[in-house]
Amino acid sequence: MNTAEILKTFGLEPRETRIYLALLASGPASIRDIADRASINRGTTHELLKRMQQKGIVSLFPKGKRRHFSAEPPSRLKELALKHQDQVTEAMELLEEKVIPQLAHLQPASGNADVHYYEDDDGIELVLKDILSTVSEQQERSYCVYSAKAIRKHLYRPFPNYTRQRVKLGINVKVIAIGEGGEEAELADRKWIDEESSENAGSYIAIYPPKVALISLSEGDLPTAVVIQSPTIAKTHQVIFDTLWNSL
Repeated sequence: MNTAEILKTFGLEPRETRIYLALLASGPASIRDIADRASINRGTTHELLKRMQQKGIVSLFPKGKRRHFSAEPPSRLKELALKHQDQVTEAMELLEEKVIPQLAHLQPASGNADVHYYEDDDGIELVLKDILSTVSEQQERSYCVYSAKAIRKHLYRPFPNYTRQRVKLGINVKVIAIGEGGEEAELADRKWIDEESSENAGSYIAIYPPKVALISLSEGDLPTAVVIQSPTIAKTHQVIFDTLWNSL
């Protein structure tokens, strides 16, 4: 992550970063000089400087009749980061306590399963993150999966540190591996089904009540996924998994 990406995390957009870096290098400068150094038109530069003043990272520097600006010391960026962190923490608390419950009431009450479809690496990454997020909120942090040999090398491609994150969250997993292979991992129990036909089984099924995720490979080895949110469906899959697990 470079400097611009880090500062963007704390609320400084890329053009503001260019202006700040230009001011650090030049010292106090006029709007025209700043615009030239940052390669941004003067009108936009003026508007951005006003926003940066509010953020406390640039200040007016009197020099004759013309308005000049100067960059605050880089240490001021830490104050910006801490302020942003406080705002995010407050927003997260409000999201958890008020926003999510209010939005949940907008959903119609229904006994039907809630089904979502995802595709490509970005979609699979969302599903994997959903597994960790959902299970980490439960009292018993554990879930179960069927993992076929053909999909293993593609599954974690968009989220290579998935297992490390799972272990960090203290989440246990039971794995029924279809076909040989599958590495041992911390907080994971694994059993195998050695089937000759396993080469054609290219799917991964995660059971994490109240959800079930079914991930498979489409043409070109691109993964697709369907996530079903239904306590009854998840419970049925859990019973089937437990029965098979105890028989292996």
